[in-house]
Amino acid sequence: MSTSIAALGQPAAFDLQVLGMTCASCVLRVEKALMKVPGVSAVSVNLATERATVQATPQVSEADLNQAVEKAGYSARSVAAPINPARRLVPDWLPVAASIALTLPLVAPMLLQVFGIEWMLSGWLQLALATPVQFWLGSRFYLAGWRAVRARSGNMDLLVALGTSAAFGLSIYLLLKHAEHGMPHLYFEASAAVITLVLLGKWLEARAKRGTTAALQALNALRPDVARVLRAGIETELPAGLVRIGDLVLVRPGDRVPVDGEVVDGSSHLNESLISGESLPVAKTVGDRVTGGSVNAEGVLTLKTLAVGTETTLARIIRLVESAQAAKAPIQRIVDRVSAVFVPVVLGLALLTFLAWAAATGNWEQALVNAVAVLVIACPCALGLATPTAIMAGTGVAAQQGVLIKDAQALELAHAVNTVVFDKTGTLTEGRPSLVAVHAVSGLTESEVLALSAALQKNSEHPLARAVMDQVRDLRLPVPEARDARALPGRGLEAVVRGQQLTLGSSRLLRELGVDPGVLALDAQRLEAQGSSISWLMQKTGQGVSLLGLLAFGDSIKASSRQAVERLHALGVETVLLTGDTRGSAMVVGQALGIRQIEAEVLPADKAAVVQSLRAAGKTVAMVGDGINDAPALAAADVGIAMATGTDVAMETAGITLMRGDPQLVAASLDISRRTYATIKRGLFWAFIYNLVGIPLAALGLLNPMLAGAAMAFSSVSVVANALLLRRWKAR
Repeated sequence: MSTSIAALGQPAAFDLQVLGMTCASCVLRVEKALMKVPGVSAVSVNLATERATVQATPQVSEADLNQAVEKAGYSARSVAAPINPARRLVPDWLPVAASIALTLPLVAPMLLQVFGIEWMLSGWLQLALATPVQFWLGSRFYLAGWRAVRARSGNMDLLVALGTSAAFGLSIYLLLKHAEHGMPHLYFEASAAVITLVLLGKWLEARAKRGTTAALQALNALRPDVARVLRAGIETELPAGLVRIGDLVLVRPGDRVPVDGEVVDGSSHLNESLISGESLPVAKTVGDRVTGGSVNAEGVLTLKTLAVGTETTLARIIRLVESAQAAKAPIQRIVDRVSAVFVPVVLGLALLTFLAWAAATGNWEQALVNAVAVLVIACPCALGLATPTAIMAGTGVAAQQGVLIKDAQALELAHAVNTVVFDKTGTLTEGRPSLVAVHAVSGLTESEVLALSAALQKNSEHPLARAVMDQVRDLRLPVPEARDARALPGRGLEAVVRGQQLTLGSSRLLRELGVDPGVLALDAQRLEAQGSSISWLMQKTGQGVSLLGLLAFGDSIKASSRQAVERLHALGVETVLLTGDTRGSAMVVGQALGIRQIEAEVLPADKAAVVQSLRAAGKTVAMVGDGINDAPALAAADVGIAMATGTDVAMETAGITLMRGDPQLVAASLDISRRTYATIKRGLFWAFIYNLVGIPLAALGLLNPMLAGAAMAFSSVSVVANALLLRRWKAR
């Protein structure tokens, strides 16, 4: 965080790696500890990614946050800080393997009994095998459990530590008491097996969680390390981080593009599949923009660098995916509230189980074993993992398909969308209109109408303006100068050309000014019936406003738009066409695509009102657009979906960005959201069921501690494996 930002008083954001969390209770404790730091306004901790995102005032330092986390019993460091290599001195599977090797002889007699073989280790040998499992390999549970006790809280580690210690202590007591009177049944195998199964479950869980971040790892792997830069005509190989904006970069066949740039020489095809989800190579030639991370195919390209480092498209994609995966979905807050009371309730149930069995049977040994089973099976770990692992897998597979989900809330909300509102130009149509007709009133030629219209639009970036300028260049018409140019938002523009006050605008503006289209009315009706958009050229004088001519523009419908609308209808989603264009043009597009509800000639400022009216009618609305004028409507919708082929303003406003201009990705994003939400609910259902069924069975003495440990470990692994199924999602 820079000093200048702090000086301006802007809020600061911190991203911390939190080590030592094992369950949902840990998440809640870390969040509470961070929220107690003066100046912290918001905290979100993710168990699956082991990251904490903190919003705070500039006066808060990272050291303050780290100290709060450590006081809660965990450790924290900046995500950007290098990982201590000492943590990887031994493979992560080695403790699990050692624990299995020591535990197998303890559980072997139980397994052999199935085959009628009676064999038992001596009590002292059982003690020798169980002790290193309990206090060496299981030391992590004691340390984490002790930190929880010091923080006046509880977690999974505390439950495991208490349960296995009780079984281990009972076994030592029985061993010493009956040492000279034959060997009684001991419970060393239960304590060792529980620790082994939990360690195994955690190891499998960690491997599975790494699978949920596969998409992010693939994106990070796209960053090239070096670039071939041309400076003063000399080719130099430099680290990619040293390339500057404006540098010329040479990209040979088979190379990965190191920067965002514009082709200034050469032509080729680029594979952009991992960035945009586009499976086919994309042709690139002079004037085309290319994205860093793409793979060059057959040609040699020279690029002018437009963006480097953290400002490249790839870097922005990675930041968005990381942000979405680190965020907390609204449904997770319900789980957090449950987890806050879960461990204390379990401790109470275990004590109640012990007292009830001791009072009912007088067998305090069996009472203690049943209480241990309750402690071991009641693991809040699965509850904490169900939501974040599904979010990670869902956002990851979405990114691979070219759908960028900005936050977990957008992913969760999208599952409920039942109405999709489409902008027309650039969303359902190609967004590259061409001039199809020019008509002039008597006394003027079509060339004059075209030249005067070009004068008004000379400095405009609007698609219709570009179509006019293209036609003027093709016909080599001289374009007069315009002065005092002024935009009329949502209507058109006006300027002084050759001493005349001219206005070029929509049919709405024509009606507002009270101008009669006269002889051009029939031409306009015919062109609109064909799907053309009409712009009117008018002149203002002291006597009023007179009509000079009209221009008609055509824009072809995208090849995939029809399939996109049909796919949404198949998902049970209604579609609406919302455009500022004329009703005739909008009706042609709507009828061609099967969209029944058409809202035409809507000003940019009124688009948001249309979206809000749909929401007020009980609809859950997604707005799809690509332009600056769509930004208010994108913000007003439940879920905003922006085309990356559009403006940055639209993408910043939207919760979901489609990395290529294919409207079929709208249905894909909703389908991914539905699958993700279903996965979350399924994971939470099973996490709750394990406890709702397992705890009573353990309390009734129907589960021994070893089976309880196996069930607890399986619950966490199954929840993560359930989330991994999302990686198999494919667009239909």
